[in-house]
Amino acid sequence: MGTESSAGVEISEPLLLESKKKIRSVEFEDSEEIPPWKDQITIRGLVVSAVLGTLFCIITHKLNLTVGIIPSLNVAAGLLGFFFVKSWTGFLSKLGFSTTPFTKQENTVIQTCVVACYGLAFSGGFGSYLIAMDERTYKLIGVDYKGNRAEDVKNPALGWMIGFMFVVSFLGLFSLVPLRKVMVMDYKLTYPSGTATAMLINSFHTNTGAELATKQVRCLGKYLSISFFWSIFKWFFSGVGDSCGFDNFPSLGLALFKNTFYFDFSPTYVGCGLICPHIVNCSVLLGAIISWGFLWPFIAKHAGDWYPDDLGSNDFKGLYGYKIGVPRPSLHVQVFIAISLILGDGIYNLIKIIAVTVKEMCNKSTKQNNLPIVSEFQDSESSKLLMEQRKRDETFLKDRIPSWFAASGYVGLAAISTATIPNIFPPLKWYLVLSSYIIAPALAFCNSYGTGLTDWNLTSTYGKIGLFIIASLVGTNGGVIAGLTACGVMMSIVSTAADLMQDFKTGYLTLSSAKSMFVSQLVGTAMGCVIAPLTFWLFWTAFDIGSPDGPYKAPYAVIFREMAIIGIEGFSELPKHCLAICCGFFGSALVINLLRDMTPKRISQYIPIPMAMAVPFYIGAYFAIDMFVGTVILYIWERISRKDAEDYAGAVASGLICGDGIWTIPSAILSIFRITPPICMDFGPSLSS
Repeated sequence: MGTESSAGVEISEPLLLESKKKIRSVEFEDSEEIPPWKDQITIRGLVVSAVLGTLFCIITHKLNLTVGIIPSLNVAAGLLGFFFVKSWTGFLSKLGFSTTPFTKQENTVIQTCVVACYGLAFSGGFGSYLIAMDERTYKLIGVDYKGNRAEDVKNPALGWMIGFMFVVSFLGLFSLVPLRKVMVMDYKLTYPSGTATAMLINSFHTNTGAELATKQVRCLGKYLSISFFWSIFKWFFSGVGDSCGFDNFPSLGLALFKNTFYFDFSPTYVGCGLICPHIVNCSVLLGAIISWGFLWPFIAKHAGDWYPDDLGSNDFKGLYGYKIGVPRPSLHVQVFIAISLILGDGIYNLIKIIAVTVKEMCNKSTKQNNLPIVSEFQDSESSKLLMEQRKRDETFLKDRIPSWFAASGYVGLAAISTATIPNIFPPLKWYLVLSSYIIAPALAFCNSYGTGLTDWNLTSTYGKIGLFIIASLVGTNGGVIAGLTACGVMMSIVSTAADLMQDFKTGYLTLSSAKSMFVSQLVGTAMGCVIAPLTFWLFWTAFDIGSPDGPYKAPYAVIFREMAIIGIEGFSELPKHCLAICCGFFGSALVINLLRDMTPKRISQYIPIPMAMAVPFYIGAYFAIDMFVGTVILYIWERISRKDAEDYAGAVASGLICGDGIWTIPSAILSIFRITPPICMDFGPSLSS
C-alpha cells in the first residue's frame, strides 16, 4: 500500500529487496498442483487474517496519529501469515490431528486479506480527514478564525464511522477489476512491493527456501520480543503527561532537545528506518535540519515584524500561521510549508504519471520498451521461462471475474453510497457524491498505474484535490465538512483500487487465482470496515487524541481542516510573507522532482524526496533521528554482509514495529483503567555553575 500506505500516509516507498534482479530466480515446479480457488480461501486463513488485520490496524493508527509515515507492510503480512499458519498446523500435528497442506496460494490470500483490512486504517482517515472534523481540531485552529465554524464539527462515533466505511470502501475494488489483465499481463507493470511479497511467499513454499523462511520467522519473533519488552520497560519511566521517560531523552544535549533533536528510543521508527530506502530516511533528516535547525529560528527572529508578537500561541494570524504553536517548544509544527512541499511533490508526480499513462497508451509500438517490465531473458533458460509465464497467465485468467459483475457492482454501490452519505454528512449533496463517483475510476486507474510504475501511492494527493474542489464549490456554508468528506470518498476509491491491483500482481506471481484474490479483498475490506473503527476507538477512549501536549497529536487533522478552510476562504488571512515562503517551497518541490527525473541515476539517487522532507516540518526532528539510526544500521549491515541484510532486514524491522504495536493494546488498557507509570524520568541542566 503502501500502503500503504502509500503510501503516509504520504509516503509509500518501494520495498524492492532486489526484486527486479531476482525475479527469474523464483522457480515453479512443473508438476505443482494448483488448488481450486475456493480451496485457497480457508477458515484458518480468515482467522489468521483477522488477527493480523487487527494488529496491523493498531500499528497503522499509531503511526498515523504520531508521525504519519506508513511503511509498506505487505512483506510483513506475508511473513507473519506464514508464521501463524505454520505454528497452527505444527501444533495440531503434535496433537495427532491431520491438517491440509499450507500452500503459497493460501499464504497469498492471507496477505491480501490483511492488506485490505489494515489499508482502511489509512484510507479511512482516522488520522487525517475524519478526525479533522472533531471539536478539538476546531478549537485548536481557533474558534474565531475566519472560516472555522462551530457548525462544521462532527465528533467520532462508532456507529457512523462503521457505516461510512461500508458505503465507501468497496467501490474501488469494482472500479478496475476489468483492467487486471491489461495492468498485470499486457503492460507487465512491476508493482515492486507486490513483486517482493510474491518472491518472499514463493521462497517460503519451496524446499530450498524452507530453511531461510524458518530463520526469518525466528528472527522476527526474536526482535518482536525485544521490542515488546523494551516498550514495557520504557513505560515504567514515562510518568504522567508527555515530558518524562525515554521518549524525552536529551541524547544530543538539552539545547538540541529544545528544537526536537534527540533520539527517543522508539523501536517503531527505527524499524521504519530499516524498511524505508536510504534516500527516504536521509530526506526526512534533511527536512528536519532545514525546518528545526534553520527555518524556525529565522522566523522566530521576526516576531513583531512579520506577525504580532502578542497573539496567542494558537492564532493562525501570528506565529501559528507558520507553525502550530503548543505549550512545549519541542512540539511546534510548521504546517503551511509542509502542505506546500506535499502538494508540490504530489502534483508533480500526478502530472508525470498521467503524462506517462497517456504516452504509453497512445504509443503501443514502444510500450514494451519503455515500461519497467519484468525482463524476459533470452538465453538457455528461455523455454523454461516461457513455460513459467504461460502457467502464470493460464492460472491468472482461469477463474474469470465477469466485467458485467464489476460494472453492476460499482453502479449499485455508487447508488447506495450516493443516497447514504448525505444523511451522514448533510453539507455534501447527493449530486456532488455522484460526480465524484463518475470521475473516480479514471483517477483510480492513474493511481494504480503510477503505483505499478514507481510504487508511489498518491492516495492523499487525489484526496486533497477532491477536498479543495468540493470545499470551494460548497462555500462557507458547510464547505469544510463537505470538502473533508469528499476527500474521504476519493481516498477510499483510489487507495483500494491500487491495493487490489498490487495484490493481483502478487497473486499472478504465486499462481493464485484472481477470483480468490478478489474474494479475499472483499472479505478483508469487510473486516477492515469493522476492525479499523474499533481499533481507532481503542485509541480514542484510552488516549487524549489530538492534544498538542500528548503522545498522539494527530498532526494531519489540523493540516486537513486548514486545507478545507483555505479552499473556501483563500490565503488572505495568513501572516506576512507566509504565502511567499509557501510558494517558494512549492516551487522547490517541483524543481527537485524535475532534477530527480532529468539527471542520471548515479546522481538522482542522492537527490532528496520533497514529500519525505515535509514530514518533520510539522512533527519535529526526533523521529527523523530514529529513522536515520535505522538506515545507518542497515547501511553498516549491508557493508558487512549484503546477503544477510537482504534476507533478514525486513524480518528485524517487522519484529521491531510489531512488538511496539502489540504493546499499544495493554498500554491502552492500563490508560483506560487510569493506571499510570510509577516513575517520571526527567532531565534538566546541572545545578552547578
